Amino acid sequence: MIKILIVEDDITIVKALSEILRSEKFEPYYALSFKEAEKLTEKNSFDLILLDILLPDGNGFALCKKIKSISDTPIIFLTASSDEYSVVTGLDMGADDYIEKPYRPKELISRIKTVLRRYGRSQTVINILDVSIDMDKGIVTKGGNDVFLSALEYRLLLVFLNNPDMILSRNKLLSEIWDISGDFVNDNTLTVYIKRLREKIEDDPQDPRIILTVRGLGYRLGGNE
Repeated sequence: MIKILIVEDDITIVKALSEILRSEKFEPYYALSFKEAEKLTEKNSFDLILLDILLPDGNGFALCKKIKSISDTPIIFLTASSDEYSVVTGLDMGADDYIEKPYRPKELISRIKTVLRRYGRSQTVINILDVSIDMDKGIVTKGGNDVFLSALEYRLLLVFLNNPDMILSRNKLLSEIWDISGDFVNDNTLTVYIKRLREKIEDDPQDPRIILTVRGLGYRLGGNE
């Protein structure tokens, strides 16, 4: 399980964040001060750190610099301070992203997953309803039974999995998938592949819950409805 350390002195925020992380199958830990975080990071390894700038006994910039000097743990600053100086300072210290409070939970999770993928620490098995995708092995199952996808169908599914909170236009999808010979898939072929993918992973392809159509805009990943 992906271990995420929350460094934040407001216990209400810590509890809310922990719930959000658990709902996404992450394992949250927390520290309420600079010293607590220092001790935890010295004795344990984490896959990602959510770090507030203003701590009761120090500041997040200094902690970020210290952590980055001894490990490659990805760090996302989570703070109410949004001025340009703070943003630039945080990134110069080695932070991987910067999210302003109050944050939107879905955006926060999306950006956490993006940073984890960049470091090769993303969860390798993703579950959407009764469909399970093992991204390391390239295996897809539905209700425990193997689903056999063509290379292009699997590639199309990965595009949705890698952009979970985005509406993907047809042009975006066309630019992401191409056949083995390197030729771009045309618009009609894309329609066919979306239809085939739905037939293999949806309970009712006519009323999809995983690959959703957003009228006039494109498609998005579902599964939470």
